[in-house]
Amino acid sequence: MAEGMQVTREIDARGSFCPGPMMELIRAIRSASVGDTIAVLSTDQGSKRDIPNWAQKAGQEFVGVEEYEGYDRIIVRKVK
Repeated sequence: MAEGMQVTREIDARGSFCPGPMMELIRAIRSASVGDTIAVLSTDQGSKRDIPNWAQKAGQEFVGVEEYEGYDRIIVRKVK
């Protein structure tokens, strides 16, 4: 994650299967303010591919993926 960037909201979607983690992120993005940074905790391996693809198509900033034992923390910043 970019230095100095703080996560505004964290969504625990561990145990949820595709498209659950991405749908939770979309709901959060809709209610977020521009500049908010949202992290999704996911055990679904497809989320590492699907969320960055969605962010690009939706015009949001994909910040990165942090890998932990048993789950990933996928971070997106709302830019519009």
